[in-house]
Amino acid sequence: MIKSVAIQGVKGSFHHIVSQQYFDENIVVDECMTFDAVIDSILNHKSDAAIMAIENSIAGSIIPNYALIDSHNLHIVGEHYLDIQHHLMALPNQTIDDIKEVYSHPMALLQCKAFFKHYPHIKLIEDIDTAQVAQRIQDNQTKNVAAIASRLAAQLFELHIISESIQTIKHNETRFFIVKTKNSEIPEHEINKASIKFELDHKRGSLATILNVLSDCKLNLTKIQSLPKIETPWKYAFFVDVTFESYKDYEKAKSILKIMAQDFKVLGEYKNARL
Repeated sequence: MIKSVAIQGVKGSFHHIVSQQYFDENIVVDECMTFDAVIDSILNHKSDAAIMAIENSIAGSIIPNYALIDSHNLHIVGEHYLDIQHHLMALPNQTIDDIKEVYSHPMALLQCKAFFKHYPHIKLIEDIDTAQVAQRIQDNQTKNVAAIASRLAAQLFELHIISESIQTIKHNETRFFIVKTKNSEIPEHEINKASIKFELDHKRGSLATILNVLSDCKLNLTKIQSLPKIETPWKYAFFVDVTFESYKDYEKAKSILKIMAQDFKVLGEYKNARL
């Protein structure tokens, strides 16, 4: 049973919101400032599981997190999709004309880039976490500086929201993985999604052949992500998500892929959060 989770960021961050929605408000959270620290938390048994953002509908995949999951042999046991609404916030009694600098996580800044084209006087500065910036503004009573963070962060740290939902695309979602050091114990009949990794010979048609196997076995490809092999330039590993109606179809495909693909690995078997 999962009683504690490691998150990237402090309370009020989007990872914290996921912990409350996926589990409940009583879940114990270990606040980590980096994803490396998140991984250390579960490897050292400080937390039962970890929550890791893996892709965003505006900014795309968070490739370093794929590498962390793979290199530490972690198991994906669940997923969660969160509607991300970025709000510009600062100490009360300030307008956007008073703001000279905005600090936030690089992904948040990227997702709000278009908004700030209308305010060239504002300097954008990358920081370690969305909510942590909001907390720092309140702790230091810093004026003329704003944060991009969640509404929960504004409430927790008593900041005024200057402008709501400033992300470039209003329907903005981030997908999060729930990961553990051990496999999930979900019954096979409840599993309808899997994340796998494999490598292929560098020759024509090798990837197409694998994709045909997935199709022939009635698997629906929902995600494919390549990741460079650092030790072998211009060769790649592929991370693939598939959904299926029958676990037996997935088992059949898995058996074939183990023979055809190199370094085949099942990263996770879990319930599709979209169903």
